[in-house]
Amino acid sequence: MADLERSTAAAPAPHAATELEQLPSLFGRLGDDVMKLLDTKLSLLKVELSEDVNAYVRGAVLIGVGGFIAAVGFALLNIALALAISAFMPLDWQQASRYAVGFVLTGVLYLIVGGIIVMVMKNRLAHRDLVPGRSVEELRKDKEWLKKEI
Repeated sequence: MADLERSTAAAPAPHAATELEQLPSLFGRLGDDVMKLLDTKLSLLKVELSEDVNAYVRGAVLIGVGGFIAAVGFALLNIALALAISAFMPLDWQQASRYAVGFVLTGVLYLIVGGIIVMVMKNRLAHRDLVPGRSVEELRKDKEWLKKEI
């Protein structure tokens, strides 16, 4: 009877042997799951970065349009100034004055519209965060999860 007790005590339980055989497969699945998680996080980062790049491209294009409109306004304002100066000449005084006032009003209008577009887009871009917030938050959560699991 003592021999029987020693032989059963020395032999590992069948349940423990099965757990040891499953350990490599569990590590393999864990590695696969971590790779899937990282792949998902990278995909999120790509989407978020592309959204940010698109926003900056749209903003830059509208700033360019606003700059072009402001340049047209500046050119018109310079022409109006020249015509205003010519209005003080004796020939065609009234006709040149009317042209000058028309060019001044048009130039001021273009300068105001272009300046508003540039300022609005500049302010929108200034409020955008360069750091991809959702990805950073997800990575922080994953880090905490991995700390708890390991």
